[in-house]
Amino acid sequence: MKVPVSWLREFVEFPESATGRDVADLLVRVGFEVEGLETVGDVRGDLVVGRVRTIEELTDYKKPIRWCQVEVGQDFGHPDTPGLRGIICGARNFSEGDLVVVALAGTTLPGDFTITSRETYGHISDGMICSQRELGLGDDHDGIMILAPGSADIGQDAFPILGLGDEVLDVAITPDRGYALSMRGIARELAIALAQPFTDPGVQLADVPVAVDGKVTPAGSDDAEACDLIVLQSLTEFNPASPTPDFMKARLAAVGVRSISLAVDVTNYVMFELGQPLHAFDADKVKGKVRARRAKKGETLETLDHVVRELSTEDLLIADDSGPLSIAGVMGGLTSEISADTTNIVIEAAHFSSDSIARASRRHKLSSEASRRFERGVDRILAPIAAMRAVELLIEHGGAAYVGGSAVETAPNRAAITFDPSYPGIVAGRTYDADAIKTTLTALGAQVDDSQLPWQVLAPTWRPDLQAAIDLVEEVLRIDGYHNVPSRLPVSPLGQGLTSGQRLLRRIGVHLAGRDLVEVRNYPFIGVSDIDALGLDASDSRRHAMTLANPLSDELPLMRTTLLPSVFGALARNISRGFADSALFEIASVVAPSKDQPSTGVTNPPRPSVSARPSQKDLDAIEKLIPAQPLHCAV
Repeated sequence: MKVPVSWLREFVEFPESATGRDVADLLVRVGFEVEGLETVGDVRGDLVVGRVRTIEELTDYKKPIRWCQVEVGQDFGHPDTPGLRGIICGARNFSEGDLVVVALAGTTLPGDFTITSRETYGHISDGMICSQRELGLGDDHDGIMILAPGSADIGQDAFPILGLGDEVLDVAITPDRGYALSMRGIARELAIALAQPFTDPGVQLADVPVAVDGKVTPAGSDDAEACDLIVLQSLTEFNPASPTPDFMKARLAAVGVRSISLAVDVTNYVMFELGQPLHAFDADKVKGKVRARRAKKGETLETLDHVVRELSTEDLLIADDSGPLSIAGVMGGLTSEISADTTNIVIEAAHFSSDSIARASRRHKLSSEASRRFERGVDRILAPIAAMRAVELLIEHGGAAYVGGSAVETAPNRAAITFDPSYPGIVAGRTYDADAIKTTLTALGAQVDDSQLPWQVLAPTWRPDLQAAIDLVEEVLRIDGYHNVPSRLPVSPLGQGLTSGQRLLRRIGVHLAGRDLVEVRNYPFIGVSDIDALGLDASDSRRHAMTLANPLSDELPLMRTTLLPSVFGALARNISRGFADSALFEIASVVAPSKDQPSTGVTNPPRPSVSARPSQKDLDAIEKLIPAQPLHCAV
C-alpha cells in the first residue's frame, strides 16, 4: 500500500517538521512493516505553471517543431520579454491558451537531466514544457501535461499542484488488516501511535444538493449471505469532458494508479481514501433493477480487460434485468462501462462476504484493487458513506446533478467479545493497567462496557479479524509495544543431543550428498493430474489425499501422498533452465490418511480452550482426525 504523507495530513495532525521517516517509525512502532520510502518526482529547481500565448509551426525540418511563447510570470521572465519564455517543443497535444508545466533553465529533472538555455532549430529554447514521464509522474510521454483551466495561476509553483516532492511510504499490509488498505485506516493507526484523537471520515455523510428529477435505479440482493448491503446512487447531467483535478491525478499517481477519466478516477480516489471499492455504471446502459446474485449456468461476461469469461454458478455477480454487469467485487463488465459520452451515472457500493470475492478472484485468476480489499474484509458501514463521497466529488468537479439513491440491507448480527482485562498481562507476563487497556481498545474503535467483570467488547465494524478475547490481547500488546513484552530464553537440558531418528536422517542426508546429489525442499501440495501422471491404480492408497480448504492454487489443492511429483517438478525446472545433468533428493513427510478419514476434513472439529490443558477426550478426538505423516525419501 503506497501512502503519500501529504494525504495522511488531511486525516491526522502531526508536526510539519515530521519527515516520512518519522511517520514510518511511528507505524513500525504499532506493528506495521514499512518496506520503503520514496519521493515523488526527483525534480530540483524552478518548476512553474505557464500559459501558452502563441505557437509558431516550424516546417523546415523532418519532424513537426513548434516555437512557443509561454507566459511564466514576471518573476521568471526576461527583462527584454517580461513574463515570457521562448521554448521549442515537438508535442502536438496542446494549444494556445493552455496551462502547462514549465521547467525553467537550471532545473534538474529525474535522471539528473538539467535543462539549459540553448540554441536549437534556429531559436533559443529557454526551458521545457513537460510531460508526465519527464517529471517522473507516469509513463505518458506522448503529450504535454495540460492543467485544468483556472486550476492554477501563471508563475505559481507547480510542485504542490503535482504532488512533486511528496514522500510516499510503501507499507506492507497483512491479510488480516484490510482496513489499512486506505488513508483512513493508516491515519487511525498513526493517530494511535501519536496518542491523538482521530476524526473518522468513514462516518461522515457528504452533504449534497437537493435531488433533481430523474431516474433512480433500484437496488436488490438475491443472496443476503454473500451481499448483505448494496447501495446505488444515481446522477445526471454529468459532463464527460470534465478533467480530473490535478490534486486527484497526483495522488492517484503516487499510489500507483493511472488516471483514466473523472468518473473512474473518483471511484478509485474514494477507494484509496476510505477503503470502500466502488463501481460506476453508465445508467443508460443499465436495464431495470441492479441486484447481487449468483451466476446462472452458461452465463458469460466480457470484463474491462476485454476477456470473455465463463462464469461459474458460484460466482457472485452484479446484474441487471438483461444479464451480468460485473463480477462482484472483482471487475466490471465492458457493456456497462463509463464512456466518453456518459452523462448519466449509477454509483454502486456494496458489502460482500470475503469468501465469495476471494474464490471468484482465484477462479478467474483476476486480482484487482477492489478484490484485494473485499477478500480481506471491508467495513460494513462504509458503503453509503463512500457512495455519497463519490457523488459529492462528481457534482463538484463534473457538474453532475444528484437524482437519488436506493439500497437494500440485511441487519448484521454483531456479537460482543467477553474480555477479562487481566488477560493481556497473563499472556505477556507483565502487568497492564485496566484504564490503559480500555483507552487502547477505544482508540481502535471498539465499544467497551467495563461496568462489570468480565468486560463486554464490541469490535469495530472495520475489524472482522477481532473475534475472540485473544485477538484483543494481541491489539493491546501491539499498541503498547512488543518491545515491552519481557523475554526469557529457555534453558536447554544438558546431555540430550540428537535423537536416534534425527541421527538416522542426518546420516541418510550426508550419504546422499556425498554421492553428489543436491537436497531440495518443495511445497507439500499436488494436484489430481500429478497423481494421474504416475499411472497409479484406482485402488492405490496414494490416490486418497487430503483436500485443502483454502489452497494457494486451484491446480494444487491436495496434500501430497508421495514425494515423486514434487521431485519430478524440481527436476523439470532444472532441465528447462539448462541443468540437464541433475541429481536431486528430498527427505520429507507425506500425508497418508486412512480409508475411514474424510479427505475434506470435518465440519465441526474439537476446539479446546487455550486457557488450560485440553482434556484427554479432546486430545484423543483431535488425534483421531490427524492423518499419518510418515517420512519418505525420494531420489
